[in-house]
Amino acid sequence: MDTPSKEPGARTKRTILVVDDEKNIRRTLKLVLEGEGYHVIDTESAESALEILASPNIPVDLAIFDVKLPQMSGLEALERIRKEEATRDMPIIVISGHATVNDAVHAIKLGASDFFEKPLARERVLVSVRNVLEAALARRALAEVTREQLAKYEMIGKSAHIQRIFHELEKVAPTRASVLITGESGTGKELIARAVHRLSPRQDGPFVKVNCAAIPRELIESELFGHEKGAFTGAQTRRRGLFEQAHGGTLFLDEVGDMDLVAQAKVLRALQSGEISRVGSEHVIHVDVRVLAATNKDLAREVERGSFREDLYFRLNVFPIRSPSLRERVEDISLLAHAFMQAFAKENGTKPKPIDDAVLHALVTRKWPGNVRELKNVVERMAILSGDRVTIADLPEDPHDSPFGEEDAQPEPPLAEPSVDESEPPPISRPATTSHVDFKSYLTLREHREQSERQYIVDTLKLTGWNITRTAVILGVERTNLHKKIRGYQIKRGEG
Repeated sequence: MDTPSKEPGARTKRTILVVDDEKNIRRTLKLVLEGEGYHVIDTESAESALEILASPNIPVDLAIFDVKLPQMSGLEALERIRKEEATRDMPIIVISGHATVNDAVHAIKLGASDFFEKPLARERVLVSVRNVLEAALARRALAEVTREQLAKYEMIGKSAHIQRIFHELEKVAPTRASVLITGESGTGKELIARAVHRLSPRQDGPFVKVNCAAIPRELIESELFGHEKGAFTGAQTRRRGLFEQAHGGTLFLDEVGDMDLVAQAKVLRALQSGEISRVGSEHVIHVDVRVLAATNKDLAREVERGSFREDLYFRLNVFPIRSPSLRERVEDISLLAHAFMQAFAKENGTKPKPIDDAVLHALVTRKWPGNVRELKNVVERMAILSGDRVTIADLPEDPHDSPFGEEDAQPEPPLAEPSVDESEPPPISRPATTSHVDFKSYLTLREHREQSERQYIVDTLKLTGWNITRTAVILGVERTNLHKKIRGYQIKRGEG
């Protein structure tokens, strides 16, 4: 049972809208739900229900729709509700006295939170209502936290790894300490650097980024420290370097592991003394700059190899922050996917599309070598290709996950002998009069099962265009398990 809110002015009861053309069903649900402390509004048609939901004066927390209604059906109403901004996320339970599997599947695809048949069991109704309302409250609370995270850090996540980063940001941002951000490409190292700047006393100063890997080695000094006119061929005017541009703010050295050793020495001097000189000048310029650096390399190993200065490494690595790979924070994938969908819709002036749970489940099972950047690309592609909502058919094939044509892949061992099901009837004894039959041509039970399973996998692969992820979702197995079966059965692309 919901606990009434104690906040001033808050509603003490959750409001439930019951829509059914049977008066007895409405009366029963009203009695049961009001007995548990809910406020109930009931109506007999989908049309009047939509009017109620459209009214700003009648806040509804949950709607219960019958499938069969006089004119507009409950499923048609559900589809309309999901298209309206104000009611898109409203939890809805669908009930039916003549339910079919198709009705249930259709209802869930349209975003119904639950579906059950009449006659209604009191405990079944109460458990469902309680669970659906609690889940909706949790989603709203999470959405609020997500908004706060985006506003503060420009990052979101509920995983332990991302929460650790938020904690570290709060500690280091107010200081003057140098920060070294490490992690794989596409994990969001620049977002961490921007959050350090935004949460620091330098937030009103400039944030200047330089990609050390994108600047030719012969120009890196000029980019960082500037140059005088005529300092080298092509230097036709005096130019302020990035250290000068970042004065009073933050300088972010991205891919710092690719910096030339000569430039490293000058960066170290600037960090130690706060002084720089333009190329072609002996004049000393004092700068007040906080330096943040990021790399996808192991700088300690680069120091051992002699390609990175040890003294600069220790100067940058005052406060290390490791940006986790997406594989380490899979519980954040759903949040990120929805956030990218919202951002894409906002950029293009469209409505964000709902993403089916099957799609989110498939996203979680991917390897993501490109990390968050790759996930963003996939979500944007699905947003472009999909209809009113993103379904499993819109999910692109994982380019990193194909067992076909892998010449160096070792075949998996044959499937293990299945355990004996003692509930099966004993084998039928063969009559003596059938001695002329060639029993060698018969399959054992295990062989028959394997042959049938193999054929079913091939048929499903053909149906999905040999898309491993979609096939795994349809078959209800993990993608890695499907890989094993494909290799074990020696299934080849295009077979059949």
